Amino acid sequence: MKKQKIICAALAAALIAGSFAGCKDKDTAGDNTTAENPSSTAAETEAEVETSSPKVSVEGTKFMVDGKELYINGVNTPWENWNDFGGNFDPEFWDFHFADLHDIGVNSVRVWINCASMVSIKLRKETGEVYKVTDEHWQHVDKLFEIAEKHQIYLMPTLLSFDHFKSTDSADRWRMMATDDTAMQSYIDMYVKPFTERYGANPYLLGIDLMNEPDWVHENEECGKLPLEDLSKFFAKCTAAIHETNPDTLVTVGIGMIKYNSDNEKYDRNIVSDEVMKSYGGENACLDFYSPHYYNWMKGWMGCAYDMSPTDFGLDGTKPMFIGETSAEGGETLAEAYEKCYNNGWNGVMMWMSNDGANHAANWADIEEATKKIEELIPEKVFPIGKK
Repeated sequence: MKKQKIICAALAAALIAGSFAGCKDKDTAGDNTTAENPSSTAAETEAEVETSSPKVSVEGTKFMVDGKELYINGVNTPWENWNDFGGNFDPEFWDFHFADLHDIGVNSVRVWINCASMVSIKLRKETGEVYKVTDEHWQHVDKLFEIAEKHQIYLMPTLLSFDHFKSTDSADRWRMMATDDTAMQSYIDMYVKPFTERYGANPYLLGIDLMNEPDWVHENEECGKLPLEDLSKFFAKCTAAIHETNPDTLVTVGIGMIKYNSDNEKYDRNIVSDEVMKSYGGENACLDFYSPHYYNWMKGWMGCAYDMSPTDFGLDGTKPMFIGETSAEGGETLAEAYEKCYNNGWNGVMMWMSNDGANHAANWADIEEATKKIEELIPEKVFPIGKK
């Protein structure tokens, strides 16, 4: 708890004859300088006013807020209309949706700030260099943060997705941006740094998610099958730039499959490990937390994340770790999945997804059951500074 001392000076109002020329006697009905209370003359009193900051930090393998642990009781509301921010952004939707999420105990939401194409970030056709970010984009994201603060919702903005790299008119530009040094630096200078300068100190920024499921950019022909080394370099350069712009801004990458977030011998490799990231971006390039995704189709190859601790699942155990996307399928309720994750040592869960466009998702009742259960189980970790 931060404490600020406010010094209040209680100055004597007694008149000393001859001290002030032209001063007249004053009514002393409210004067504390009496014979019964002489010590109050020119006395200083101190009052401690306690203020709390909702800003998230990392200590070891925990998220912390105001000296207390934060547990991520979250969801994905990735978009309402697709490419909302700079496109068809409806603040009324986000306001009512975040209000309802807050009511059922949700404290954090992952949002795709850019979904695909070049609605907000404009790239040159010949080089992949960024030449413009629209004013509308910044205005809409500003409003989203305002709404998030109103409803005590931590935002995890996702800056890019594998969808940018799919075979479309702009896909080649995005592939150049992520692999060419000059184009990459233009993205960092024109977008990543300004984003950090604008929102890095915002108390309701949980952390920046650099890309949604880059796995498919490497694995799928339609996304260009970019080398893992290029993706690692891109993430490292972006992370270093964020930390150099604002050291307190947290960063992650929404890895789709644990096999790219783990050095376990049965997997491929952790493409965002500290060792890999430092090799491309230096000491400031390390991620602050891991947020891999899990779906039940992975169970046969990688096991069930709900039934394992993060380290058993394959993570290195050096940072906070939560499941950035998931859904309850294959015999498990969402409430069971959320509770198992908490009991097995995860730092939180964000299910996919909390709306189906303009309305709440069809499985809203399941979401409500899950998030309310966690809030009831650990209210002091879901809202460390109290629920408003």
